[in-house]
Amino acid sequence: MIAIVDYGVGNVRSVERALTHVGAEPKLTSDPEDLERADGVVLPGVGAFAPALQKLSEHGLGRRIVELATKGKPLLGVCLGYQLLFDESMEHGRHHGLGLLPGKVVEVRNSPRLPVIGWCRVQQSHGSALWQGIEDGSYFYFVHSYTPSPSDDAIGSTEHSPAAAGARGNVMGTQFHPEKSGPDGLRIYQNFVALCG
Repeated sequence: MIAIVDYGVGNVRSVERALTHVGAEPKLTSDPEDLERADGVVLPGVGAFAPALQKLSEHGLGRRIVELATKGKPLLGVCLGYQLLFDESMEHGRHHGLGLLPGKVVEVRNSPRLPVIGWCRVQQSHGSALWQGIEDGSYFYFVHSYTPSPSDDAIGSTEHSPAAAGARGNVMGTQFHPEKSGPDGLRIYQNFVALCG
């Protein structure tokens, strides 16, 4: 079972459909015990950093996610869910994140408009199991105004997002939305599910 963290700020239904499509058994949940039982956890997110972190904290989900990831449970953050994995964000002030990936989230630079909306080519900067079967330079769908700053854990980049995807052991994430990115996006989920065993 793959747990999708349902904390009120994510496009959880489209993530659920994508995981079902690739043969997983997803479960939308806000129950920490479900996260414990799951083979892997997906943390989606849409909106602003601070309110999302507050929602996670209200149910003790943030703390539980950190505990489980530290013990080795596979974790995939998507869009804002990916940003929440970092040490801090500079979105509307300075806010501490979950601290599972070192670095901070900053406003997008090198883009003629914000938010960045649409398809962008992602260059694979480091090998990762998430990229299995996906050609370097493939297009993925983005909607964001903030992005993680350059990081040693970056595994993919675009012209406006130096850490468009990242991974550190069992903790992974994408700034883009795999569930809105066609066959290559579905392959990201398929690869994550394979990592969950």
